[in-house]
Amino acid sequence: MLSSKVSVAKCALTKSISALGAMGMRMKHTLPDLPYDYNALEPYISADIMKLHHTKHHQTYVNNLNIAEEKLAEAMEKKDVNKIIQLQAAIRFNGGGHLNHSIFWETLSPKGGGEPQDGALKDLILEEFVTFDALKKALTEASVGVQGSGWGWLGYDKAAHSLRVVTCANQDPLLATTGLYPLFGIDVWEHAYYLQYKNVRPDYVNAIWHIIDWKSVNERFKAAL
Repeated sequence: MLSSKVSVAKCALTKSISALGAMGMRMKHTLPDLPYDYNALEPYISADIMKLHHTKHHQTYVNNLNIAEEKLAEAMEKKDVNKIIQLQAAIRFNGGGHLNHSIFWETLSPKGGGEPQDGALKDLILEEFVTFDALKKALTEASVGVQGSGWGWLGYDKAAHSLRVVTCANQDPLLATTGLYPLFGIDVWEHAYYLQYKNVRPDYVNAIWHIIDWKSVNERFKAAL
C-alpha cells in the first residue's frame, strides 16, 4: 500500500513539473505576425522599413525580454535581490518595446486614415478637443517634439474618462508608467522612419495619419471602457 502511495505521489510530482515546464514554454514572448504585408503601407511607410522594423528591431526586443525574464527567474530562485533590481531596466526597456510595437502594428492599416466616423471615441474626441484636427495637431506636435527617441501617445484616463496626449521616452510603456490606457502610439525612434524620411521627422509623423486604423483604435477604446 505504501509503495502504491509513493508511486502515485511521484506520478503527481512528475505531472506538476511537466505542467510547470509547459507553462514556462508558453510564457515565452514571440514576435506577432503583421496583419498585412510589408509593402501594404506604402507609400507612407516603405516595405524595407517595415521588414527591418518588424523582423529586426521588434524581434530584438522580444529576444532580450525573454532573456531578461529567464535571468529574473533565476535571480528570484536564488533570492538575489541585487540582480532582481538590476534586471528591471532591461525588462522595462525590452518589455516596453514589445508592448509598444505590438500596439503600433495593429493600429495601422493600408485601409486606414481619415478620422473616426462614429461611436464613443469620436464623441469623446469632439468633447475634449472640439475638432478632430485639434487632436491631430496636438498629437503631431507632441510626437515631433520628442527629444531623442520615444513615442507620442493618445491615451485614455479611465478614472477621469478623459483622453490625453502624452509622450514617453525610449520604450517606456504608457500604461505601466503613466496609468493611461494606450489607444494609439506614434513611434518616433529613427529606425521607424530614417531610411525613407531621413531626419525629417514631421513628414513621417504626418504620413502616419494616412494609415491609422481607427476601427482598431476604437476597439482598444471599447476594451479600456
